[in-house]
Amino acid sequence: MTTLFISDLHLEESRPDITGAFLRFMNEEAPRAEHLYILGDFFEAWIGDDEHTPLQEQVAAALRTLSGNGTRIFLMHGNRDFLLGEDFCARAGATLLDDPTLIDLYGTPTLLMHGDSLCTADVEYQKFRANMRNPKTQKLILARPLKDRQQMARQLREMSMATNSDKAEDIMDVTPDEVVRVMEAHDVPRLIHGHTHRPAEHTLKVNNKTAKRIVLGDWDKNLWWLEANPGLEPELKKAPL
Repeated sequence: MTTLFISDLHLEESRPDITGAFLRFMNEEAPRAEHLYILGDFFEAWIGDDEHTPLQEQVAAALRTLSGNGTRIFLMHGNRDFLLGEDFCARAGATLLDDPTLIDLYGTPTLLMHGDSLCTADVEYQKFRANMRNPKTQKLILARPLKDRQQMARQLREMSMATNSDKAEDIMDVTPDEVVRVMEAHDVPRLIHGHTHRPAEHTLKVNNKTAKRIVLGDWDKNLWWLEANPGLEPELKKAPL
């Protein structure tokens, strides 16, 4: 019995090395897992389930094969692929998760998040996030022609890169008080998230008890995953791309 967690692969056509690493992971690591959780930013951009690129179809096929062999797959939205929907999940044999989602991980209540909502010091981004997660906004976006959405995705990426280059590092990390607030609200001793690209394990106090926050890594230079097994502490693992 094994559960695996990954996030922030940022799959895109211009990074075939990451796609190749993901496919190796699906062949070598994932088949032994009973559950695979993908906690956001699986794709670098997602403009709607009606786009069917070769990369998207290749990834969906790999997920579907894994699911067909008995591994349950769960997908969570990130800040890059928040328009990913039920149609893609159906093609991939996956289940779409809310952010946050509470699970029982071999006896330990564990909160799963992408992590961007924890970065409350970035006020500008949180306003953008609230607008983009609004169902009315998403409906308007998805009603636009595919070509328009492709252009919009390119523009948003360029804006994001320009804006983030001027932001202080601490603004782009989680807000410690928000982490504690969210964990206390859900009364959990463990939080697993991605987004920040700062893989690590952090010990903190939640409701006057020792708790742990585990941050998943991004797949830029290494594969990162978290492996959980019954009776053992979850372990962050990495391998070169």
